[in-house]
Amino acid sequence: MKPIVEICCGSYSDALAAARAGASRIELNSALSLGGLTPSLATLIKVKQTTSLKVIAMVRSRGAGFCYSEEEYEVMKDEAKLMLENGADGLAFGFLDIHGNIDQKRTQEFVQMIHAYQKEAVFHRAFDCVADPFQAIELLIDLGVDRLLTSGLKPQAIDALDCLCQLQQQYGQQIEILVGSGVNKNNVLDIIDKTHVHQVHSSCKDWLEDCTTAMHDVSFAYAPFPHESDYEIVSEIFVKQLLDEIEKNSQR
Repeated sequence: MKPIVEICCGSYSDALAAARAGASRIELNSALSLGGLTPSLATLIKVKQTTSLKVIAMVRSRGAGFCYSEEEYEVMKDEAKLMLENGADGLAFGFLDIHGNIDQKRTQEFVQMIHAYQKEAVFHRAFDCVADPFQAIELLIDLGVDRLLTSGLKPQAIDALDCLCQLQQQYGQQIEILVGSGVNKNNVLDIIDKTHVHQVHSSCKDWLEDCTTAMHDVSFAYAPFPHESDYEIVSEIFVKQLLDEIEKNSQR
């Protein structure tokens, strides 16, 4: 089985780059510098109107963690409905309680809402903050989550191959395991070979300069040196290189 590649996109331009390179599925966000927030409705609609991409829309109201106030959660539910009603093929979301455990009530509510639209429920890397990944994944399976995005509880997936392999072997028949964080053309085959996962998630990130980022005494930079005047984009070249690497391996 040839692995599925999902590209993490932060804009309409990113989605077009992914589509041109041959990607078939994306996770659509805004504000990737904050880890990815809910995309604008206009961006989702535009992507669905002009590409054949399968779109998993992020639903996340702010940066930092995943324990949301009741007010934030109410907005996220409304955002979720708007995404589902305007073409999203699924939603990526994640809810934790104050102890870092899966928030069962909110997760169940989201899964039921998403499945009512016959779309895919994807629990994102909030999972990587839990203490016990095996207990947590069993709960997600019980709640009906379709897919789990994880780096194996490490900052980079390449550093968690044993954990990812165990998750795939024990639970891969009950929930789709999507491996992300630091996945690129140089390590993707190693990750797939050693974990036996069938899906990977990559940002294929590059940088583009905006010369007005810092002018005179005012700076709106958010990226560290040497990218102080840049913002991140999906590289069409990097996506194609990643897909080509997987394609070559599947033909061996």
